Amino acid sequence: QLQASGGGSVQAGGSLRLSCAASGRAISSYVMGWFRQAPGKEREFVAGIRWSGDVSYYAESVKGRFTISRDNAKNTVYLQMNSLKPEDTAVYYCAANSSPNIYLDERAYNYWGQGTQVTVSS
Repeated sequence: QLQASGGGSVQAGGSLRLSCAASGRAISSYVMGWFRQAPGKEREFVAGIRWSGDVSYYAESVKGRFTISRDNAKNTVYLQMNSLKPEDTAVYYCAANSSPNIYLDERAYNYWGQGTQVTVSS
């Protein structure tokens, strides 16, 4: 089970850190990803990180502003979001992928958290 937390409301330019804690299963061998879904839009890939933490990948829209990291000892993945923009407003989901690759397609991810709302006001 994945539990996402850390969402909230901030003004543009602000920061938030999302956490995704896993229980009942060690995530150390999984690729972990963050996705988001804005109202009226499809869910989209935001960032992903390999099990070792040495490889990560970002959507162009967040590159340079967001940082994904993981602490396998704590069974937790993080998404540090800086310089937030109103267009970052969405429900953010964490997900786990049992393959060794970072996929942008949500269908590749086996396990999903419940989502946490991020609202950025201008």
